[in-house]
Amino acid sequence: MSMFKKLLLGATFALMSVMATAQEPQFRAGEHYIELPFAVATRNPEKVEVVAVFGYSCPHCANLEPVLQSWAAQQGDDVDFQHLPVVFSRNWEPLARAYYVADLSGKVSETHLPMFDAVHVEKRQFRNPNDFAAFYQNYGIDPNEFKKLYESFAVDMRLKQGQARVRGYEITGVPAMVVNGKYRITGQTAGSNQQMLNVVNYLIEKEKNAQ
Repeated sequence: MSMFKKLLLGATFALMSVMATAQEPQFRAGEHYIELPFAVATRNPEKVEVVAVFGYSCPHCANLEPVLQSWAAQQGDDVDFQHLPVVFSRNWEPLARAYYVADLSGKVSETHLPMFDAVHVEKRQFRNPNDFAAFYQNYGIDPNEFKKLYESFAVDMRLKQGQARVRGYEITGVPAMVVNGKYRITGQTAGSNQQMLNVVNYLIEKEKNAQ
């Protein structure tokens, strides 16, 4: 074999090696994220759904939320971003109910971060619906309307549906994120809360390419 052919062959192998490396996934299932055994139906199959599972009483969720909101603002119309409050115990349910009241009232964008601040910065105590109503009154929700929604069938159904999704996602801790009802990402699997969003970005592109 001539020297030219040897060099050409060597260059070809080197190029193939670079291409193979470039094609290797940046993040791996079972290591950086968990592929769910059964996919959970999404709200809009025409978009890639991203669900942030949280609890207002979770300090890690509070730390992640400002970064998460900045990330969400950069997403296109082909990404359906949602929040989902989790209820791990009776103490978590009132805060989840308050979220759903805000959601039904169209006030989540105004109240979400302030509620985290109220719990973790101001150390505000929410002992009953009246306490929540007083807080949300500052954001335009009438206290009587708040208390009516808080105990309503609509909120009861949101809670049941939300918990069914949490079970489908196999959520055991928060913050967690779920992409297209197929992949669960946590700070533990990703390596950090910030790294979660890098994994989510990777999975969004993976789902877009699969469509």
